[in-house]
Amino acid sequence: MSEETAIGLKCRLCGKTYPKEALNFCTDDFGPLEVIYDYEAVARTLSREAILSRPRSMWRYRELLPVDGEPTVGRQVGGTPLVRADRLARELGVSELYIKNDAVNFPTLSFKDRVVAVALSKAVELGFQTVGCASTGNLANSVAANAAAAGLEAYVLIPDGLEQGKVLGATIYGANVVAIEGNYDHVNRLCSQIAFRFGWGFVNVNLRPFYAEGSKSMGFEIAEDLGWRAPDHVVAPMAGGSLIGKIHKAFQEFERLGLIDGPVKTRMHGAQATGCNPISATVRSGASKVKPVRDPRTIAKSLAIGDPADGYFASRLIVESGGWSEDVDDESIVEAMQLLAETEGIWAETAGGVTLAVAKKLIEQGRIGRDESIVLCITGNGLKTQEPMLERMRKPIVIRPSLEEFEALIGTSHARADADAMAAGVV
Repeated sequence: MSEETAIGLKCRLCGKTYPKEALNFCTDDFGPLEVIYDYEAVARTLSREAILSRPRSMWRYRELLPVDGEPTVGRQVGGTPLVRADRLARELGVSELYIKNDAVNFPTLSFKDRVVAVALSKAVELGFQTVGCASTGNLANSVAANAAAAGLEAYVLIPDGLEQGKVLGATIYGANVVAIEGNYDHVNRLCSQIAFRFGWGFVNVNLRPFYAEGSKSMGFEIAEDLGWRAPDHVVAPMAGGSLIGKIHKAFQEFERLGLIDGPVKTRMHGAQATGCNPISATVRSGASKVKPVRDPRTIAKSLAIGDPADGYFASRLIVESGGWSEDVDDESIVEAMQLLAETEGIWAETAGGVTLAVAKKLIEQGRIGRDESIVLCITGNGLKTQEPMLERMRKPIVIRPSLEEFEALIGTSHARADADAMAAGVV
C-alpha cells in the first residue's frame, strides 16, 4: 500500500489524539483509544472494483486496517463464508437468515484470528519480539499459532479450568501458557502489569486499539457478501464488548466511502450467557454504567468476562441502533448448538449457542422482524468446546457386522421400502 491511511489514535471520551504507538488509554482521563483514519486517502484507492480484484482475505480491505504497508502476520485470515441458512430460518419462522461462519477461520477456527493478524502485524512494525495476551481460550490459540508462524516469543495467560481443546490449542504451538487461579478479570489485570513491566506487546492490552480494528473485517465481509448492503439485524456474542461495535463501525465506514447504499439502519443485538451478563443486564435495566459480574458461571467460558472493557460502548451502541440484548441459560445454549448443527451442518462452540439462542428469543419477543434480513455471527468452532455436549448427546448404537441386525435396528419394512424405491429409480 503506497499511502498510510491510519493516521493516529484518539481517546473515545475526550478526543485527545496520540501517535500510532503501543498505548491503549488516554493519559488525561484513562479513556480507551481507537484508531483514526484519513478517509480521503482511503477513498483514493479503495473501491468495489479494487476490493473484488484482491485475494479473498481480510486484507482486501487493508486501507481500513491499521497496518502500514503489507501485513506480515496472518495473510490468509478472513474470507469466511456467509451462509444462507434456509433450514434454520424455517425452524425460527423467519424469511432471510444468514450465518457468518468464522468457525472455519484460518488458522485457529475463530474470529480471533482477525484481531490477532492485525495486532501482531503491528507488533512487528513497532519492533516487539515478545507478545502475549489475556484469554478465555480462542485468543490464546490464535496468538500462539500466529506468533509461532511469525517467529515471535509468546506468553499466553488463561484462567485455570478452560476447556481442554483450547488449552491444547495454545500449547501445541510452543507458546508459554500460564494458567492463573481465578477468572478472566484476574488474568487481564496481571497481563496489564506484565505488559508495562517488561515492555512486551500484549495484543489486548497495550496493542488493543490496533487489535480491535481487526474485527471490522467481519462486518466488511458481511456487507460485501450481501451484495454491498448492510443487514437489518446483526446478532453477535459479547465478551469484552468490542466485536459488536466494530461490525457496526465497518458498515458506517463503507457507507461513508460510498461502498454501500446508506444510511445504515442495522439494529445491533448483543448475546450473553445468563451466568455472565454484565452488558445485557445494563441494556435491559437502562443503567448508565455496567455493573461487573464478580463470579461468572456459565458453560460459555469464552464469553465469561465479568468486567468488559468495551461494555459501556457496546450497551450504548445497542440502544442507539434500536437493537436489544438478552442472555440465555446453559441448557438453552446446548439446545441451540444442536439446532444449528442439525439444520445447517455448522458445529459452533458454546458462544455460537448463545448467539442463536438469543436470536430465537429476540424473534419470539418481536424485537427482530420475521421478514427482515438477519445475520448471526458464529465466532468459534465446536471442536474446541466438546465438554458441554459429551453427556448430552446420544451414544452410538453397537451391533455386530450383520445385515439382519441392522434391519432389526431400523425396522425391516423401512429397509425394504427404501430398497424397492431404489430399484425402481425413485431415489
